[in-house]
Amino acid sequence: MKKMNKGMNLALSAIVLAQGLKILTHKATSGKWDWRPLLQTGGMPSSHSAGVSALATYTALKTGKDSIETALAVVFGVIVMYDAQGIRRHTGEIARLVNDLDEDFELLSGHYPDLFHPRRDVELNELLGHQPAEVGGGALLGIALGFFGYFSKK
Repeated sequence: MKKMNKGMNLALSAIVLAQGLKILTHKATSGKWDWRPLLQTGGMPSSHSAGVSALATYTALKTGKDSIETALAVVFGVIVMYDAQGIRRHTGEIARLVNDLDEDFELLSGHYPDLFHPRRDVELNELLGHQPAEVGGGALLGIALGFFGYFSKK
C-alpha cells in the first residue's frame, strides 16, 4: 500500500491540531469548556492558516525556495490567510450587524403594530473569519509543524 503524501499529512494534521487547540483557547478566554469550537470556523488559532503554512514550509524545505511547488504553496497560502482575516472576518461583522438590526426591528414592531417584521428562526453565523492575531497564531503553528515534519525521520 502506497503511503500518503507527507506534505498533505502535515497540512491536514495542522488543521486538526489547530481545531483541537480552539477548545483550549476558548476555555482560557471564557473559563468554560465547550466542544463546539472543534467544528466551528473562526477563533484562535486559524486552522486554515495552520494548514497552508505547514504545507508551504514543508514544501519549501523539501523542494527549495525557488521551486514552482513552493511558489504555489506560498501564493495560495497567502490568499487563504488574507481571505480569512479580510473578507471572511468582514462577513462575520456584517452578520453581527444584521442580527442586531433584526433585534431592533423586533423591538420596534412591538411599539408599532402596523410594522410587519418576519421573524427568523436562526441568527446568522457571526464567527466566520479571524482577527490578524488568530491568523498569525495559526501560521506559527503551521510553520512549526512544517519544520517538525521535514526534520522527523518518518
